[in-house]
Amino acid sequence: MIIKSTEFIKSAVKPEHYPEVELPEIAFAGRSNVGKSSLINALLNRKRLVKTSSTPGRTQLLNFFKINESFYFVDLPGYGYAKVPIAVRKSWGEMIEKYLTTRKNLIRIVFIIDIRREPGIEELNFIDWLHLHSLNPLIVITKADKLSRGKQLERKKKISKELNINQNEIILFSAKSKLGKNKVWEALIGRDTK
Repeated sequence: MIIKSTEFIKSAVKPEHYPEVELPEIAFAGRSNVGKSSLINALLNRKRLVKTSSTPGRTQLLNFFKINESFYFVDLPGYGYAKVPIAVRKSWGEMIEKYLTTRKNLIRIVFIIDIRREPGIEELNFIDWLHLHSLNPLIVITKADKLSRGKQLERKKKISKELNINQNEIILFSAKSKLGKNKVWEALIGRDTK
């Protein structure tokens, strides 16, 4: 994918705040500090379009980025960060659920998992919820550069088994080495992102 333009459009909480333009949207979801922002920046060949932080829970709104004037990336708040108050976590869940179930131009969800973490009950519940709503996610395992090639494949196999998903449907990714970047774009381009 050749990136000609990227632009932060707006942050939103409710449907009335979403961008009005009916362009296709690709949403990025995952646990807090899983590498969503780094993945988006790497895909777009930008270093700081999406703010990254070592502190979990920084993304608290739906953030819309217009790509090539033809589609949006939507960065969703991460889940599972214990230091965020329960009421805030609940509001994030409601905000994300509303977006995922009502946005007609949502064409794909990229579900991100840290290669070093075991998928927990939250990941399993989220996958089940997506399938229940006929939302088929693209699974991307981030931070692959933290492990050797052999360990990467071992973790991919284990995660695919735990999520009950075919290994071929999971992409290993590293923002640092760009491993998997082209594979992610190939998976997305096949979904009308040209």
